[in-house]
Formats: sequence, structure tokens, C-alpha cells
Amino acid sequence: MKKFVNDPKNFVPEMLKGIALANPGTLKYVPEYNLIMRAEGPRNDKVSIVQGSGSGHEPAHVMVVGKGMLDAACPGDVFSAPPMEYVLETTKLLKSDKGVLLLVNNYTGDKMAFEMASELAEAEGITVKTLFINDDVAVQDSLYTIGRRGVAGNFFVMKAVGAAAEAGADLQECARIGEKVNSVTRTMGIALSACTPPAKGEPLFQLGDDEIEIGIGIHGEPGRRREKIRDANAIVDTLLDAVVPDLPYSSGDEVALMINGLGGTPISELYLLYGIAHEKLAAKGISVWRSYVGEYCTSLEMAGASLTLVKVDDEIKQLLTAPAEIAIRVF
Repeated sequence: MKKFVNDPKNFVPEMLKGIALANPGTLKYVPEYNLIMRAEGPRNDKVSIVQGSGSGHEPAHVMVVGKGMLDAACPGDVFSAPPMEYVLETTKLLKSDKGVLLLVNNYTGDKMAFEMASELAEAEGITVKTLFINDDVAVQDSLYTIGRRGVAGNFFVMKAVGAAAEAGADLQECARIGEKVNSVTRTMGIALSACTPPAKGEPLFQLGDDEIEIGIGIHGEPGRRREKIRDANAIVDTLLDAVVPDLPYSSGDEVALMINGLGGTPISELYLLYGIAHEKLAAKGISVWRSYVGEYCTSLEMAGASLTLVKVDDEIKQLLTAPAEIAIRVF
């Protein structure tokens, strides 16, 4: 294993400390609960938007805390759900007169931690709602899941509810918007290689030099099938053939199109995939309203990509284009 790491057990805390030090005055790090939160939060005039998941998917979610996005992120260790106690204390620290909305990617550990924390927070008089994100079409259910997984499409839910909260929407309205965006968002990914969690010290799985995993999970969960690598056109066809019929997306629809890198794919290859997908959607009569190309929800250094479609209307467009300020800066 070659990584920039000290003690693997301190990998996440040291990363979180670095994020906070790189964003003085805007982000606050609470080491007791692996918590990154907006420095000025919470605010009683807006719903607090909180998300947590395992680490290793950065920039999700700790690097998208800021105005118009998350109010806080509470991660666990790499590929591990945050402890229930962390989620509960985060909810208590972020409590607002307008309530707290917890966004949860649909995995067993995350769901258990957030549901228990939500119940305990409510018992302490905190107004809280929980919204589960499940955009991954790769599997409906398996030994590795409790239904469809929440993957890169969660960014659109975060962006929409973050914008709504910033504009003063109440808790019920924020939850409605999140559920609406989740309902029109679909994703599937393909891996070209495995990744190595710092604490494990070896790859999660093995792929042959000429193999790809179709429908991979962002924690290395098996996908739909493993097959020989093909050219980029064929790979995009595989992704679109899974994603487009699922909603379904139809001729005349407008969509946001995201090509998300899983951590180890050059941006040039992501744009190559985007161009192919854009043209293939146009041939189906599906219009791309806005592009998203880059790393949004990764799997450490895994080589691969996922494709996400979001069917947009005027309400979703307004929310996705609302101003936001987060830790990641271009210049």
C-alpha cells in the first residue's frame, strides 16, 4: 500500500482537521463526533441540512458543507457508517427552530445509525426528519444491500434541499423537495480497478487487467456482472441501457447529466464519456439541460465512473442553479 497516511486509525480525523484548517472562518471541526459544520451554524431561521456516511467518498460529504449546501456532515471511518452517538450529537448541535433534515444514503449501517439517532433526538424535543437517497439502479436488492444504494445522485438532493433551506423553506417543504429530486434521479457505475482502504492495506477485490465490474458499489460491493473491457462507446451504452429505461427517461425530457469519477480516473476520460453520453441522449430525444463532470462521490482511488441522470423541471432547475459556497474552490 502506498498512501499519504500516518496511523490508519487517525486517517479520518487528520483529514477532517485539514479541511477545517483550509477553510478558517467558514468551517468548524468538532473532533469528538467527526463533525464538520458551518462555523456560523446553526441558524434558527433555516432548516439545518445534515448528511453523513462512511469516509472515502470525498468530496462527499464533508467537503460540501457551506452556504446553500449542507450545514454539517458527520462521517464514519472509511466505508463505515458513523456511530449512532455521533449522529445524535450532531443533530443536537445542529438543532434549529425550523428543524433538522437528515439525508441518508441507503445502506444498512447508515440507515440504522440515522434512524436510531432521529428517534432519540425526537425524544429530546428536537424536530427532525430523515430522507433516504437510493439513486443506484445497479441492484434492487442483494446480500450486500437493503435496496437501492445512495451514490453520486445524492449531490442533486443535497443541492436542492440546501438551496430550499437557504431560501427559508420549512422542514416539510425541504423534505418534499428532497423526495422529489430523489424520485427522478438514477445512477449506475462501472469500475476499472479496486481501491485500498488505509486500515485494510490491500485492495477490496481483484479485477483482471482486461476486466471491468458493471454496477459496482462505491464500497466495492459486487455489481451486476463482470466482463471484458470494451471501448468507451460500448461502456456508455451499458450505463444508458440501465439508467434510461429505469425511470424511464423519454423523448422530450430535459435532464441534468453527471459523469462522476470514482477517484482514479483522469478528467480527460470523464469528459470523453460525457461527450458520448450527451450525443447518445440527444439521439433518444433527451435534452441535456446542464452538465456535471468531475469527482463528486468517489471510492478512494478506484478507477471508474458513474453516470447520473436527473429529470428536471422549472422548480428543480431553480434549486440546482441557486448560489452555493463550499470548501472546494477552483481558484
